[in-house]
Amino acid sequence: MASSLTTASPSPAHERTVLGHPIGLATLFMTEMWERFSYYGMRALLVLYLVSGGVDAATGSQGGGLGFTAATATAIYSVYVAMVYLMAMPGGWFGDRVWGARKTVAIASFVIMAGHVALAVPGQLAFFVGLLLVAVGSGLLKANISTMVGHLYKDADDPRRDSGFTIFYIGINVGALLAPIGIGMVGELVNWHLGFALAAVGMGIGLAIFLLAGRTLSPKSSIVPNPLSAAERKAVITKALAVLGVVAVFYGVVVAADMFTIKWALYPITIAGLIIPVAVLTRIKRDKDLSPVEQTRMSAYIWFFVAAAVFWMIYDQGGSTLSLFGDKNSERALFGWEVPTTIFQSLNPLFVVALAPIFAAMWVALARRNREPSTIVKFSVALVIVGASFFVFAIPLSQTAGNDTKVTMWWLVLIFLMHTIAELCLSPVGLSVTTKMAPQKYASQMMGVWFLAVTAGDCITGLLGLAEVQLNGVGVILFQAFAAVAAGGAIFMYRKKVNALMGDMN
Repeated sequence: MASSLTTASPSPAHERTVLGHPIGLATLFMTEMWERFSYYGMRALLVLYLVSGGVDAATGSQGGGLGFTAATATAIYSVYVAMVYLMAMPGGWFGDRVWGARKTVAIASFVIMAGHVALAVPGQLAFFVGLLLVAVGSGLLKANISTMVGHLYKDADDPRRDSGFTIFYIGINVGALLAPIGIGMVGELVNWHLGFALAAVGMGIGLAIFLLAGRTLSPKSSIVPNPLSAAERKAVITKALAVLGVVAVFYGVVVAADMFTIKWALYPITIAGLIIPVAVLTRIKRDKDLSPVEQTRMSAYIWFFVAAAVFWMIYDQGGSTLSLFGDKNSERALFGWEVPTTIFQSLNPLFVVALAPIFAAMWVALARRNREPSTIVKFSVALVIVGASFFVFAIPLSQTAGNDTKVTMWWLVLIFLMHTIAELCLSPVGLSVTTKMAPQKYASQMMGVWFLAVTAGDCITGLLGLAEVQLNGVGVILFQAFAAVAAGGAIFMYRKKVNALMGDMN
């Protein structure tokens, strides 16, 4: 960490730096921090707002929500998160072929802000329109802003690169840490829609920083790497209109037949979220324009993708299954104060901010001694730890199953700590390895592919919720725990094969 976070770090003499990193990292850090503030603040409220006013709302909770069951709320939450990351793929495509990364991020920020404004308007229609806008905007932004971090470092083997992504990751988590305290507490304790309005303010601040400090970014971020030809643009517009037409006719028939329910909207998205990642990886892998080296690296990348999907399936239940458990089944008294449920969503980013510098320093120190674990080993460790967290979760679940018993909130603290340790072994490393292994033709799109792993994981959870599976059941939790640990063991056994496919990108 010392060498990567000081001016002693290797960098061109003419390059403006902050703590040894390109100054543009500070701009992207602040932009992402405020965007995450808006996103995670809204997300901390989402499940609680969805069940509020219904049979699964906690006793004494604020009314005025949408009154869905816990299973349906979990499904909506999971599908929404999956959509955010699903939209990262077309977001990367827009960056590569239409607007360039920088312009795409600016447009996306406007869309996200509009979505939060819609969420601030009472009513179910405005709520779902807002969710859609935030999902679309977040997808456009996510793939491109991470790619812009990669643009700041001229070489893939720049020794500052991994620590730079870790610093960027801290920005994400500073925003996520502050969001439940600000947006979450206001929404949960005062008014849901006031909380959503604060999310719009947060995104507005992030957009202002991005526009005002744009000169610090790499000129490469303004370039469209592979612009559409006139013929391609016409074909894309024609296909898009055709798809929209089919969807409109289909749902028009469903509504006319008086058959429409929320599941008619959720099931197609969920199934698409499982099919699309497979189709995208297959298309890239079979692209004849890729060099033999790029083909081989894509074979290795599939291992990381599958591992990440299993990881996010469990990890993202922190905002749904764990949040609902904490709301109804945890004793949250602390020095005479009842801790709001949304505050628990600050635990993970708090731990990340505290531990990320330690992990970054540890990787650098181990690298100097040629003892740093390979990327595949880090992924294996992450899967084992996140699986173990659900083995731990099964303990308080078994104590509260079928009764009104409440358990200490410190179980949740321990679980979120385990999630964070696992996350730091996988997520920033996954961002970095994606930018390093991406074929040149798919530079921004590959970051979208990485986020599709989140889509796949959350869509599995979404399908379970839509099928009314009780995700807080002990048996379901233990099954997921075993699956993650088994997956971690499997990729560890094949680590030498994966490292060989990666070549010099280990």
